[in-house]
Amino acid sequence: MGAAFRLALSWLTVIPAGRHDVDRTVAGRAIAVAPVIGLLLGLPAAAVVSLLARTDMPGLLAGLLTVGLLALLTRGMHLDGLADTADGLGCYGPPDKALAVMRDGGVGPFGVVSLVIALGAQAAAFGALAGHRWWAIVLAVVAGRVAFTACCLRGIPAARPDGLGALVAGTQHVSVPVVWVAGLLVAGVFVDREHFWLGLVAVVVAVLGTVVFVAHVRRRLGGITGDVLGAACEVATTIVAATCTMS
Repeated sequence: MGAAFRLALSWLTVIPAGRHDVDRTVAGRAIAVAPVIGLLLGLPAAAVVSLLARTDMPGLLAGLLTVGLLALLTRGMHLDGLADTADGLGCYGPPDKALAVMRDGGVGPFGVVSLVIALGAQAAAFGALAGHRWWAIVLAVVAGRVAFTACCLRGIPAARPDGLGALVAGTQHVSVPVVWVAGLLVAGVFVDREHFWLGLVAVVVAVLGTVVFVAHVRRRLGGITGDVLGAACEVATTIVAATCTMS
């Protein structure tokens, strides 16, 4: 598992973790431990936005800077995946055409809109949560990485024969996301002691959103790709963060 953790660290952050011999087994384990990387990202993100909020900086600006920090720490890969997936799903035509649009690398109108909504919602939510609900920020970032495990469940194929999707598709036993979701539910209780149910609802809504998203992607594209993993991460993160602002 040490090799898997180092691989996950090098895949999902800018932290250099050495060179790795990547095979399907190690890649699958890296996906399984990805939520731990989410914790390593979420804690400093929550700390930064909370510190910025103490300077009387507007909450939205503090949240936007924190979202920018997360993008920097992750090379913006998940945001790129969100934009590419939105463009692919938004185009007309068969799966091959949608996959070609996703592989193109340019950002079309659907991609732009998805980025504006995700970044704006996360920034506003992070700014609002910077006070007594800072734990919700950590919960949201970890939930995004738990979404990886749901995308890679056994039985969900890769949309292409190459790439990250082909390497990790179908590597996760159902027990992996179940255990992580159970952990999220326990952690969700601590989002707000007065409204203990808030974090639980956020996790449940994110799980439902991820399931619907993956089902739609599988129907539309025939399976998952690396871009789909990034998109699922951003979708789950946004859902948890936004839901936790309610009371």
